[in-house]
Amino acid sequence: MKYDYLIVGSGLYGAICAHELKKQGYNVLVIEKRNHIAGNIYTEDHKGIQVHNYGAHIFHTNNKLVWDYINSFAEFNRFTNSPLAFYKDKLFNLPFNMNTFYQLWGVKKPIEAQQKILEQKKSYHIENPKNLEEQAISLIGKDIYEILIKGYTEKQWGRKATDLPPFIINRLPVRFTFDNNYFNDKYQGIPIGGYTKIIEKMLEGIDVKLNSDFFENKQEYLSLANKIIYTGPIDKFYDYQFGALEYRSLYFENEVINESNYQGNAVINYTDFDIPYTRIIEHKHFDYVETEHTVITKEYPRDWKIGEEAYYPINNDLNSNLYIKYKELADREEQIYFGGRLADYRYYDMHHVIEKALNFIKSLDKQ
Repeated sequence: MKYDYLIVGSGLYGAICAHELKKQGYNVLVIEKRNHIAGNIYTEDHKGIQVHNYGAHIFHTNNKLVWDYINSFAEFNRFTNSPLAFYKDKLFNLPFNMNTFYQLWGVKKPIEAQQKILEQKKSYHIENPKNLEEQAISLIGKDIYEILIKGYTEKQWGRKATDLPPFIINRLPVRFTFDNNYFNDKYQGIPIGGYTKIIEKMLEGIDVKLNSDFFENKQEYLSLANKIIYTGPIDKFYDYQFGALEYRSLYFENEVINESNYQGNAVINYTDFDIPYTRIIEHKHFDYVETEHTVITKEYPRDWKIGEEAYYPINNDLNSNLYIKYKELADREEQIYFGGRLADYRYYDMHHVIEKALNFIKSLDKQ
């Protein structure tokens, strides 16, 4: 059977493309190398708790069109992300706000917090930050950097903050209000019943093949359809001919605990460098479910190598220039389209993926 489109990958980008193309009457096949659909937003039910198998995914956007679109596949709850940070047996509110400043310094007024930060910034005389450490101190001072940023960031990226480029931390959320809402976006929440159900609805009536690695039968798959939408690693598609793009990876350690409530919050970051994981997720707090047990996940950053799951692209000059070479090859393809976080070598939030996928489908109409 010849398909109009073969889509490689059943994550959010691929599923949206499949759904929209089917609506237009095209015959679509989706192949997925894993044994489940939904990519990294896959959620799995554990006795009433929706477990985020590949890390916490919290939906947020200011784009009403995107919000309305995703809500057409699921009802969302009112979850608001209000993480905490654990450092030296103390808890601090995130993002940096008046609650954090009170916990650090005992200040109660915004002007007092602003003066404290200004004093610390001035004492370092940093005019042109050369690395992440200097950039952070120049933005929010020494205390916040050393307590809430330094250890977490060095664990996350696997290198010293003085060896990391300053742009990584250009946009630090700092508020002089008592507001623990991590995101500023107007629309936020978690889909009731989990993200997997959203992808299931998107793929209704579409042929899907799981446990199907595109690269094991590349030529055969290429012959199955008139056009290909590829959402995997762009460098792998071209056999790493210019070298491999670099990523940071993650390891997840899940634990079922016979308690109804382990930490009282969905996400707690661990900013001490000597604690090997960066955060603990307690999944039930995303959905406000009542169960006699709970499931937690400890998240460990680690070095990435080919064959492992790629999470965070390392967008330094070396990798950016390497990506450009692969992008030039991709742009010359006539029947193959590249999209999604791995094909674009970009870290995308879910609302960005939706925008990208819908805009791509619109662009096909103009061809």
